Amino acid sequence: MSTLTYHKKSVRAIAKHPFEHTFASASADNIKKFKLPKGEFLHNMLSQQKTIVNAMAINEDNVLVSAGDNGSLWFWDWKSGHNFQQAQTIVQPGSLDSEAGIYALQFDITGSRLVSCEADKTIKMWKEDDTATPESHPINFKAPKDIRRF
Repeated sequence: MSTLTYHKKSVRAIAKHPFEHTFASASADNIKKFKLPKGEFLHNMLSQQKTIVNAMAINEDNVLVSAGDNGSLWFWDWKSGHNFQQAQTIVQPGSLDSEAGIYALQFDITGSRLVSCEADKTIKMWKEDDTATPESHPINFKAPKDIRRF
């Protein structure tokens, strides 16, 4: 058994890549990526979600999704660690705003729909925006040259 001690706060979520020998772990301090089988640290994701991350899922298109206690969904590029989109869940009418938390995530078999289990007692199904194009949703990302990623 190996013990990885890279996080500064309690680890709440883990997700294994569907075909690479890698996985990600999440806590309130950061999302970190590791290589199997020895658990070698690869890098941190490039931004911080600033919430307790309860759940993560990765699809075969190398999209990592993380979900937090505050109802935030962050979409990450698996290779670079770039956060390219953010979304916020909407609580069910009659629920409190504090019930916006997301507890579990899973992609369907196609990898295009995301299913979430939420604190407001709902299961939500998220789908891709069919009208999105590189022109309508540009990704303005330039890889940092000298960033510390650990």
